[in-house]
Amino acid sequence: MHRRQKPGAPEHKRDLAAHRGALSMSHNDTRSFFNLSQLVLSAGQLKSPPVLKHSKITYFEVEILDVQSKKQICIVDKVPPSSTLLDVKHKFHKACPQWYPSRVGLQLERNGPYLKDSINIQSLAVSSIITLYFTDLGQQVGWTTFFLTEYTGPLLIYLLFYIRLSSIYDKVESMKNFRHPVVHLACFCHCLHYIRHLLETLFVHKFSGGHTPLKNMIKGCAFYWGFTSWIAYYINHPRYTPPSFGHRQVAFAALAFLMCEAGNHFINVALAHQNHSGGKACFPSPTYNPFTWLFLLVSCPNYTYEVGSWISFTVMTQTLPVGIFAFLMVIQMSLWARKKHKLYLKRFYPEVGRSSPWSQEGPVCEVPAILPLICSMTSGTSFKVPPFWTLNTSRNGTSWTNKCVKIPLFSA
Repeated sequence: MHRRQKPGAPEHKRDLAAHRGALSMSHNDTRSFFNLSQLVLSAGQLKSPPVLKHSKITYFEVEILDVQSKKQICIVDKVPPSSTLLDVKHKFHKACPQWYPSRVGLQLERNGPYLKDSINIQSLAVSSIITLYFTDLGQQVGWTTFFLTEYTGPLLIYLLFYIRLSSIYDKVESMKNFRHPVVHLACFCHCLHYIRHLLETLFVHKFSGGHTPLKNMIKGCAFYWGFTSWIAYYINHPRYTPPSFGHRQVAFAALAFLMCEAGNHFINVALAHQNHSGGKACFPSPTYNPFTWLFLLVSCPNYTYEVGSWISFTVMTQTLPVGIFAFLMVIQMSLWARKKHKLYLKRFYPEVGRSSPWSQEGPVCEVPAILPLICSMTSGTSFKVPPFWTLNTSRNGTSWTNKCVKIPLFSA
């Protein structure tokens, strides 16, 4: 029989060490797992790290710097994303009470345009901190106050000259009772003109700009009040002589004046109705009223009627001051009409004023597109825009497309 051999001492020790090592490793693993379990249970449920890509900014901080020195004026914090720039101006006014919201001008860049009050603050944000540049616009007045002050002055000043105050004219000559009928008619027409302006300011016009600098009102009042004094002094002077062609000239001019005043009023009413009717925005168009049919020729008939009123008043009174005033009004109304005409084209027909002659399909050649802007600078009459014959070049071939845009060619 074979006897079982006992392992040698070295091998026996090596087996015991391996067994103890295995038991030690098993005990350490169990202990580590137990500690890890206790840590997890005490810490709570494991959460994944937040994803910054989908995080939303709840508030913005608006840093306002001085436009000249670039020094920080204040920081408007906790601005909700739904806030407008006007809300920021109100908070800025609370921090700096010396600057009212109406006289605060804010810009994204130092040489950039002033931002509108209605703009949403979130549309300006690149990060949670928005930097704006502040400019003090000076003391401001509302547009309603501006026009009421500007038009009330001429109305009262003309009446002071009409009653022939002794402090203005010679007392002996002022006592003469006889006045030519054109003097009374001129007073009626002049007062009618400015009363219409005052009533339209109160009940027709809707001003969206909010405010304007006080210096603009001072300049406007100086212009209208000064010319009214000069005009009224000559027309109501005791030595005033009637027009050369007598009653025919006066009657014709007075009729033209009244027609222009009526046309101006109906145009303003039509513009106010189209701007606030809630319908789809479109280029101003004529209505059933014959006085609005001038929209078929010009884009700003109210300026055309205004110029016609003063030209008619010049023919009716036949005085040099009225003629100079009418000439200046032609220049001013032409500048305003050109500006508004460009705004109309940019708002309702952006394809007319786009600078690039290329479309997505290929090169586009619009032959008469620049014609309206050139002609509006050189003439005061207006015609329709000719059809836009557009050459479209694409992979499918070349074709001509007739794009007829029915908009006035000239501004006024």
